[in-house]
Amino acid sequence: MENLKSKVIIITGASSGIGEATAKFLAQNGAKVVLAARREELLKTIVNEINKEGGKAVYMQANVTSVEDMQKLAQFAVEQYGRIDVLINSAGIMPNSPLNELKIYDWDRMIDVNIKGVLYSIASVLPTMRNQQSGHIINISSLMGHKVIPSTTVYSATKFAVRAITEGLRQEESPTSHIRSTNISPGMTATGVLDEYQDYPSISPYSVARAIAFAINEPDDAGVNEIIIRPTLQSI
Repeated sequence: MENLKSKVIIITGASSGIGEATAKFLAQNGAKVVLAARREELLKTIVNEINKEGGKAVYMQANVTSVEDMQKLAQFAVEQYGRIDVLINSAGIMPNSPLNELKIYDWDRMIDVNIKGVLYSIASVLPTMRNQQSGHIINISSLMGHKVIPSTTVYSATKFAVRAITEGLRQEESPTSHIRSTNISPGMTATGVLDEYQDYPSISPYSVARAIAFAINEPDDAGVNEIIIRPTLQSI
């Protein structure tokens, strides 16, 4: 993991699940992590744990649905560490329901967090990365960004959008500003978010963290653009 060492990495949705696991794993391997989420007490606990174990971590309370918060987050990272090498868009929500239940509030929330949040985060770091002529943006999509099953229609739509954003970013930025982009699509992951699926086969969030670390650790001339990772026993 030599290419991870000293990289400055922003992680949204870092207070739990994949974001928390990724923050801890990357810090253990020498990265400087900047954690962001809405739940400040959880962030504080995670940062204290990382720093106590010899890692380098700071945090800022932020909501990905706020353009201003994301701009402040990017500025905070630069003030703390002088640059931004990687952005990991891990924030996401998944209140699934059949369309005929008309849970429009949940639809709006998913669109705001899962799509707009990704775009706002990208917008906050892109000027810095373009100025550096280097950077890496990693977006957490989902296996449901490749297929649709009943009750995941809107969630799947948002995760299909994340894949489109990641690929568009690659085409626009990689050839000129050397900014790499990676889409990570996990299957069932034991994050504790979906209690109704707790008996299904699932992978640890640290399996996703290791996939993210692999993409970052590849040499700068190699773009790992897409990773699907699911439980061996998951059939869909």
